[in-house]
Amino acid sequence: MRLRRWTWGMAVMLLGVVLLLLNSTPAMGLQVGDTAPDFSLPATTAEKVSLADFVGKQPVVVFFYIGAFTRT
Repeated sequence: MRLRRWTWGMAVMLLGVVLLLLNSTPAMGLQVGDTAPDFSLPATTAEKVSLADFVGKQPVVVFFYIGAFTRT
């Protein structure tokens, strides 16, 4: 009985994964050489920093560090 329940559980999970993969649309992302869309983010000084502020003036590197400025 326990093996049968496990088999049904695995079958349902596998079917869910297959349906998810079939219905998922590809994520839209940037390719090498694409122009980045303009965006604004809050700086650590509480002011807004926009990509447009730097375009054509200096190189920009956007780096996301998971867990930065958190209480972890």
